[in-house]
Amino acid sequence: SSDGSYDSDDERLAQEEWEESLEQLAQLVSVVLLPFFGKWLGRRWSYWAYARYLEHGISRPFF
Repeated sequence: SSDGSYDSDDERLAQEEWEESLEQLAQLVSVVLLPFFGKWLGRRWSYWAYARYLEHGISRPFF
């Protein structure tokens, strides 16, 4: 039984499984990788800001 865009039910099922896998990968990125990257970037920025504070204090050259 063909629906016009796929040759067989097997291909349709394989396409659905592929789309589900992509959705799971997108969820993994949004739940695990983005927070991890944000934490890393935030720590990097805070180390830079603290080093700059130690060098200049809170004054015009800090900004």
